[in-house]
Amino acid sequence: MQKKFKIGSKIDNLRIVENVIDSFTNEAGIGKDSYGKIMVATLEAVNNAVIHGNKSNINKYVEIEMLLKEQTLYVTVKDQGKGFAPENVPDPTLPENIELIDGRGIFLMSRLADNIEFNKKGNAVVMTFKNILP
Repeated sequence: MQKKFKIGSKIDNLRIVENVIDSFTNEAGIGKDSYGKIMVATLEAVNNAVIHGNKSNINKYVEIEMLLKEQTLYVTVKDQGKGFAPENVPDPTLPENIELIDGRGIFLMSRLADNIEFNKKGNAVVMTFKNILP
């Protein structure tokens, strides 16, 4: 099962993403525990793509792909920005970074998904959610 779509770079368009996740997870029969993780991690990735990647430029879009293979869901979020180096994002759990806002979204995504991988350019992330069907 697969769903590909794109949204314009407006925060209001997160509602579209929510609706697609709702219908996709319902149709696929994904369990409630996994649903919450998928929803929060995907919305965080799309939010980052809109704000940090595309700089909220309404002329740019964010591509989202959801691919379900057996018991594993792959969610890809890609923006049209210049990318970034994820290894340079500060660890929000370190005492010296506690008050920084940067890095919390990636940290959250990495805790909710079983795996996250950024492309070389740093403008796309693939989040993997395993064993999501009851």
